[in-house]
Amino acid sequence: MKAAWAALVGVLSSTVALAANGIAVTRGSDSNVYGNCVPSLVVENKTGETIDYLQVDIVLALRDGRQRVVELKSAYREGAPAPIAPGATTILRQHLDTSRALGVPCGEVSERRVLRTICEIEHGTVCASSVSVQP
Repeated sequence: MKAAWAALVGVLSSTVALAANGIAVTRGSDSNVYGNCVPSLVVENKTGETIDYLQVDIVLALRDGRQRVVELKSAYREGAPAPIAPGATTILRQHLDTSRALGVPCGEVSERRVLRTICEIEHGTVCASSVSVQP
């Protein structure tokens, strides 16, 4: 019985450690660029692995009922790499030269939700760590 209890405690503690050591993504500062809202997200890599590419697609609900999808990326998908080292913090940005501007100022955004997350380490392998996003 003691062995089973010790095994259960070990599993639970490793699960808690994994959750505490994941990839945390939180809302960054929004900016208005030529009248268009450009949101950002802050990434904290609490893992032991280097993230080669991270993308979070968020759906922005506008006050007039329309919705827009914005891709926030750590780097250009096909371009200069910008890896996120273990313990590092960085910003995910919308690349306005490769994606459509939102078309409204930040005051028109009423709600945000996550649509999709892409996280890759070397050679395009999916990240082993969990990604928690609070847009």
